[in-house]
Order: sequence, then C-alpha cells, then structure tokens
Amino acid sequence: MAVHSVSDVNRYLKDLLAGEPLLQGLSVRGEISNFKQYPSGHCYFTLKDANSALKCVMFRGRAQYLRFLPQNGMQAVAGGSIAVYERDGVYQLYVDSLIPEGTGDLALAFEQLKEKLAAEGLFDPSRKQPLPLFPKKIGVVTSSAGAVLRDIYRVSKRRWLSVRLVLYPVQVQGEGAAKEIARGINFFAEEYAVDVIIAGRGGGSMEDLWAFNEEPVVRAIAACPVPVISAVGHETDFTLADFAADVRAATPSQAAELAVPDRAEVKRQVENLTGQLTRQMQREILLRRQRLESLLNNRVMRKPQSMLAERRQRLDFLLAGLQKAAKQELQGKQHKLSMLLNRLAAINPAAVLGRGYGIVTKKDELVSSIDAVKIDDELQLTLADGSLQVKTLAKTRNVHKEG
Repeated sequence: MAVHSVSDVNRYLKDLLAGEPLLQGLSVRGEISNFKQYPSGHCYFTLKDANSALKCVMFRGRAQYLRFLPQNGMQAVAGGSIAVYERDGVYQLYVDSLIPEGTGDLALAFEQLKEKLAAEGLFDPSRKQPLPLFPKKIGVVTSSAGAVLRDIYRVSKRRWLSVRLVLYPVQVQGEGAAKEIARGINFFAEEYAVDVIIAGRGGGSMEDLWAFNEEPVVRAIAACPVPVISAVGHETDFTLADFAADVRAATPSQAAELAVPDRAEVKRQVENLTGQLTRQMQREILLRRQRLESLLNNRVMRKPQSMLAERRQRLDFLLAGLQKAAKQELQGKQHKLSMLLNRLAAINPAAVLGRGYGIVTKKDELVSSIDAVKIDDELQLTLADGSLQVKTLAKTRNVHKEG
C-alpha cells in the first residue's frame, strides 16, 4: 500500500472537485452567519440551513461589486464553485455573486444606505436651503447627450431668457458615474459660483439610476452650500439624491420650472402689485383731501379771530378765578398765623413777668422749690424790667388744708 502526504491527498481532492461539472457554477441557498469582511476586502461567512453548513469565501475582486451589506440571519443565494482549500484540507464555496432572497440586492442596498444616511441627519428638513428667487447662473450636472439637457435649456430660456446655464458634463450611469456626478457638484460648490444646481438624468431602470443612490453623490449634495435640485428619472422614480437635495423635481423639465421664474408670471404679479399700489395711493389721497376739506371748513379756520377772542375771554375768567382762590387761601393762612401768635404770646415768659411775677435762679439754675434753697443762699430774682440779687433770710412752707 502506497503512503501519501497530506498535501498529495488535498491536492488530489482539489483536482477531483475542480473536475466535477456539478460543483462549478452552482447556486446555493441558505442563511448567512458568521459574516466578516477583512481590511483586505475579502469576505468570509457560512451558509447554513436546518441540517448543514457550508463555508464560503468571496474575494475582494468580487465583493467590491456588492450593492448591499450582507448581514447575519439574511437569506441569500450564493453563486460560485466548490473547491478545496489545500492548506486546511477543507472544501468551501468560492462565491462569485451573492443575492439576497426575497428582495433584490439593489432594493436592499437602497434601504440600508438610506437608513445609514438618515441616521447621520443628511435628510433632515432643517438642512434644506431655499431656492433663490431670481438666479442669474444655473449649474447643470448631467450628460451632454440626451433629452435632459435640451429640456432644461428649453424650459429655462422660455421662462427667463437672460438666465445662464453652465453644463458640467458627466456620465450618468455605469462604473465611475457616481464619482463624476459628485465632482460636478463639488465643482459648482467650490470652483465656479452659481446660484443653484440641477443634478439629474432621464428615466430608466433602478440599475440605470443607481449612480444617484451612491454614497459619494448623496454626501456631495448634502454638503453643498449652493441649493441643489435633484431631477432624476420620471415622477415615480425616487433616489437617495432626492432625499438629500434641497428640492426634488419630478422631471428635469420641472427642475427648470422650479429654478427659473416665469417672466410672464412675474410681469403679471408686478402689474397686479402696481395696480394695488395705485389704488391704495388714490384712496389715501382721497382720504387726505377729505380731511383737509373738513379742516378748512372748520369754524376755527374760517373765523380764527372769534376763536381767539373766545379763548382770551376764557383765559380772563380762569385768571380771575385763580386770583380769587389765591386771595382766599392767603387770608386763611393769615388768620391761622394770627391765632398761633396769640397762643404763643399767652405762654411767653416775658408776658408773665409783665404781670408782676418773677423768676428765681440759683447759680443760673431755676428754683422751683424751697427745698433747693438754704438760709443765707444768694439768689437772683428776674423781673420784667431787670434783676435783683437777694439773700435768703428765712423759709416758710405753704400749708394746704384738707377739706
């Protein structure tokens, strides 16, 4: 019996499986688990059902074209070939394509990216900018071929002849289209000043419109300081660019209508406003004329001297009344003052002295009792017309009889 190395066995099995037509280009349905994408771009995961599991690998060259992000628990159909990984001696499915089951990969990718960007606030209404009323220059990011550019030009010039349209031609579908569209938006935002930007293309399948769902385009629109109108496809077509744009137009023609004012409509509005202003001015003039006529017909304006005479007579009456009131007030004050002076005179010590009374002091202190004086004390007796120096010879206390 021959003895073989492990490498020989694994190589033999690898060649054996590689030569089996049934294991080449097959599709396998299962639930994704243990999904992991490495910095290299390679993806490793397992497809499993209720009874078995199959290891899978999707190399970067294939994985970079995935529209969606595979997630654990997702039902999917993987297309590829079965082969043996010689180093570990295990067989696995080398995946060339991966499609979510039940939902197309584009629809799933759309919802995943929409949810991600919405969580970052890129679609918030508070970020929306108003469109300018009278733009002078409009930047257009679209293909130089096709009806879109012609429609935008035709409608814009019909509505406002002097408006300028500046085209940044881009590829609107296929590989690299999203990067070109984002560059076009950034060009008008940073290098060539315009008042508003229209970015769009004509209708088509979801695959055709996909460039306007890619992250670079959505982020460029959201970050643009210039108002952006998205005009992608027809009325029923929606892209992520529509959610990020300041205004969504159902068609490219409508985008031109939103961006450019209608000269005829503006003229009608100006005429209406002019008429309203004229009528208002006429009403105001009429009211002021009527008021002036009313003032001119007033008695004051017709006979100002009589009015002045009345005012002068009224002033005389007021002055007479004021003088009378002042005189009465003065008399009352004088009477009150006289009464106060009489009361003051009644209690004036000088008046008491004039009636024969005197004031006795001892060393400049008033003596009001005989207890404050001793025999031989020298006292001063003040009278109405002068003072006397006296000496105490005796003291006699008054005796009050009780009845």
